[in-house]
Amino acid sequence: MSLFGKKPEPRESTRVGYDGIAGESAPSASRHRLTLDLSRGIELATMLASSRASQFVEIADLLAGLYIYEWDRLASYWPEENREHVEEMLQEICQISPQRWNYWITLYDARRKDAEPQPRWKQFGKPKQKIRRAPIPVPSTTLRAAFDAAEWVSPFRDPKAGAEEGGRDGGTIPILTAECVLLCIAKYTSSETGKKLAHSGLDIDQLERAVLDPKRSPLR
Repeated sequence: MSLFGKKPEPRESTRVGYDGIAGESAPSASRHRLTLDLSRGIELATMLASSRASQFVEIADLLAGLYIYEWDRLASYWPEENREHVEEMLQEICQISPQRWNYWITLYDARRKDAEPQPRWKQFGKPKQKIRRAPIPVPSTTLRAAFDAAEWVSPFRDPKAGAEEGGRDGGTIPILTAECVLLCIAKYTSSETGKKLAHSGLDIDQLERAVLDPKRSPLR
């Protein structure tokens, strides 16, 4: 992808291990866990929703996050001759622009600096007036429906989760991958975006096989 120049540095493996912490989702963290790549995509989706001053993270925002972070991997589920057209379609659906990308980078950097501990000598100075930030957007009803479907579709479970955390299947909690959520958006939601994905040449059968493949377990 060349829309924004340099892309985030690739990770060592496309099968990112589940770390049990970084992938928790809010506000219903007890219902499922997220692989690290999906968690990063959702973080970016949240920032993109913030750039619109929206209260909700929409499916299009999540697709933008997955497109920016995971396109090199997810592109394999479209025919090679169709990928350039699909990229154009995704850019249109997600309303990605260099201006919005720059806004996200600025906002992300500001939040990262807010979270960093201050040096001891600064702690005794005059406290800086904190800028009141807008509430963090939450998943929309349609996006939540995609996550609900993914919780039932995913064959992977976190064995560390106890029944008191809301776990299913004997006290386990579903682990969601980017492929699983993409499948559920295209196959199990009634959104217009999902319909566009389903008719874009996406090989849903191949994607579903990948989602259910035990060799792709995020616990490996």
